[in-house]
Amino acid sequence: MDEVQLAQRLIAYDTSRREGLGLAMDFVAGWLEGRGVDVQRVTTGGRTALIAGIGDGPRRVIFHGHLDVVPGHPAQFAPRLVDGRLFGRGAYDMKAALAAMMLSLADLADDLAGVRLELVVVPDEERADPGENCTEMLVDQGLRADFVVCGEPTDLQVGVQAKGVLMLRAEVGGTAAHGATPWLGDNAVLRAVAVFRAIERLPFAAESTELFPRASINLGRIEGGDAVNKVPDACCMDIDIRYLPHQNPAELLAEVRGIDAQARFEVLLERPPAWVDPAHPLVRELVAAAAAHELSAASIGRDGASDAVAFLRVGVPAVEFGPRGAGHHGPDEHVEVESLRRYRGALTRFARRAAVCDPATTAEEAPA
Repeated sequence: MDEVQLAQRLIAYDTSRREGLGLAMDFVAGWLEGRGVDVQRVTTGGRTALIAGIGDGPRRVIFHGHLDVVPGHPAQFAPRLVDGRLFGRGAYDMKAALAAMMLSLADLADDLAGVRLELVVVPDEERADPGENCTEMLVDQGLRADFVVCGEPTDLQVGVQAKGVLMLRAEVGGTAAHGATPWLGDNAVLRAVAVFRAIERLPFAAESTELFPRASINLGRIEGGDAVNKVPDACCMDIDIRYLPHQNPAELLAEVRGIDAQARFEVLLERPPAWVDPAHPLVRELVAAAAAHELSAASIGRDGASDAVAFLRVGVPAVEFGPRGAGHHGPDEHVEVESLRRYRGALTRFARRAAVCDPATTAEEAPA
C-alpha cells in the first residue's frame, strides 16, 4: 500500500463524528500491528489515543498525528485524485501526513538503531472546547521525548513558531423594540458586529514579526434575536484570535474588554504560542532531511496552532512538518501526491539520522 492508497482509506472515515473516529482508530491500530509495530491503546479523559513504537535506543523521537477533522459535506469523505492532487476532508490537515508517518514506521520496523521512534495518534486535536485534550493529558501523565514532529500542514517547511490561541465568547446586550420602529431600540446584533470591528482595529492587530505579517482574528459564530419583527436585545458571538509569539494574552484580553464596558467576554480556550530554536540540532537534521527531497526547507511560522505546545510547555522541543497542499478546513482541501512521497522519505531519513545527531546544542529559551 502506498501513501495515496493509505491516505484515501483514512479520508474515507468521517472522523468529525465519534463513530467514524472509533472505526478509524481501529483501522490504524490494526494496520500497524499487521506490520510488526507495537501498539498501545491509551484511554484518558474518555478518549482513546494510540502510541505505536519501534526501535530501541537512548534517543526518543515522536511523530505526532491526529485523526479528527472539522465537519465536512458527505462528498468530502469520498477522496478524489485530480491532476496529481488528492482531495478530501483531512487530506492536508492531516490524514495524508499521518499515512506517510504510518508507512515510515513500517519502513523502519526492522531497520532502526539507536532511536526509539513512536507514533502518537490522537482523536481530538481539532476540538475547541474548554479543558485539556488528549495530548495535554498524556503529557501530564509523563509522555516525553527528545524531539517531536507534528504532521501539520507546512508545505515541507519546518515550522518553528506558531501563533497563540485565544478563543473568546462575547455577550452583547441591547434594547428590544418593535421591528417596525428599530430606532426606538438598540440592536444587540449590530452592537456585537461593531465590537468585533473594534477588535480588528486594536493595536495588537497591527503588529507583525519576521515570520508573521499579522495576528489572526475570525468571527466564527454569531447568534442573536428571537423574532424577525423584534429588535434583538441580546447577541452572542465566538471569536478566534491567534496572537503573535511575543504578545501577552492577558494584555490582549484587557484591550478587548476595554472596547465596551457593558459587553461580557469569556475565555473559551487559550493555548500559548510555539517557539523552538531553529539552531536546535534535531531541527537542523529535520531541515536537512527535508532538503534532500525538496528545494526549500527553511524554518517558518504557522498561523494555526497544534499539539506541539503541549510538549513545549514541559521543555520538549516540538515542530510542525507536513506535506504540500492547500485548503485545510475549506471546500477544496487537498495534498500534492508527489509531495507526500517526498514527505515520507524525509521522515524516514530523519529518523535514521536522529540516532547519530550531535546533541551538544540545546534550544534557547523562548522569548517572554
